[in-house]
Amino acid sequence: MSRLCFTNITAILPDQLMEDAHVMCVDGGIVSISPQPPRLTPDTHVVNGRGAYLSPGFIDIHVHGGAGADFMDGTVDAVRRACLAHSRHGTTTLFPTTTTGSTEQIHAMLDAVKAARASRTTEHGARVEGVHLYGPFFAEDKVGCHSADGRRSPTPEEYRAYFEKGIVRIATCAAELPGAADFYREAKRRRCFITCGHSNASWPEMATAFRHGMRHVDHFWCAMSNVSSVRSRLGVPMRGSMLEFVLGTKDMSTEVIADGCHLAPELLDFAYRMKGAEKLCLVTDCNRALDMPPGNYRFGHEHDGSWFESDGRVGWSPGRKSLASSIVGMDHMVRQMVRDTTATLPEVIRMASLTPAERTGIAGQTGSIAKGKRADLLLLSRKLHVKRVFIGGEEVLPED
Repeated sequence: MSRLCFTNITAILPDQLMEDAHVMCVDGGIVSISPQPPRLTPDTHVVNGRGAYLSPGFIDIHVHGGAGADFMDGTVDAVRRACLAHSRHGTTTLFPTTTTGSTEQIHAMLDAVKAARASRTTEHGARVEGVHLYGPFFAEDKVGCHSADGRRSPTPEEYRAYFEKGIVRIATCAAELPGAADFYREAKRRRCFITCGHSNASWPEMATAFRHGMRHVDHFWCAMSNVSSVRSRLGVPMRGSMLEFVLGTKDMSTEVIADGCHLAPELLDFAYRMKGAEKLCLVTDCNRALDMPPGNYRFGHEHDGSWFESDGRVGWSPGRKSLASSIVGMDHMVRQMVRDTTATLPEVIRMASLTPAERTGIAGQTGSIAKGKRADLLLLSRKLHVKRVFIGGEEVLPED
């Protein structure tokens, strides 16, 4: 039996900060959170936080790669490199996310993630909970930085083969595409968290998708419709867009890329004030340039993915005409959100942990510091930099 006790910490709970807390873990699970010191046995490993924050590990539902690897490279090594890189930034659970690409490339990615998950050890970094089937079912005019050649409308033959792999947990499709309703129905039957992204859908199309189980919109304000874009597509009268549907529908959630480059402070704060911490997720949408030097990289598969440029702060499409995904980890998103919005620290941490856990159906196992959950925990400095990472009570990055 392994025993682990965190002391001299401020525990970040979903709705409050607990000063001078003691968090006791046994066999990789949390057994108590208390201001009173627990009774320790001689075999208990004590972690003195030295006044640091103890945070739940971050959960990333939209992430493409890191450390030079993209999940679409379709190898176990790529999966492990990206998972380890993101664990250094506090992510303890993630959902590897597909881009556009060929059916062969997507199948290779799903197979590689399954193999990496089956053979995972703590030294491999973040735990894989499932795959986010993101590309290839995007609208033609909202492909963004993804390769346009790999975009298409959904067909039952294609997406059922992906679902049969048994690892897809999040499923995305543009709501206006032919076959979208059938895709949503199948994803719901497979108990996926269903999202709409890279779409120019109108409110009525979103309402139809909602009836079929869609409950989330990917990276708010990025590659999504607005009233003007819907008018250009459908004419008059002007119609509501994805933006209005998300803001006007209580059960809809969304996500923001809080890297300081994609969205200005007023937009980050607006999203928080409109949706609240319970319906707003922080995501990285991070590509392979995480922890890599500035330069040119491929987004998606290493051989034929679309090119982008990293300037050390964010990704750019060729010619710097538009942004092309982020290049920073979840710890950066947390610090930016604290700095740029009126959300409290517990609320910001919730957006990076419990809220994505709730939306994807894993909140019973992880996402907050609570009795009975996995000891997926972070020691954060008072400036919210990652000091130590524990997944299931085992340390990923030993203290220097």
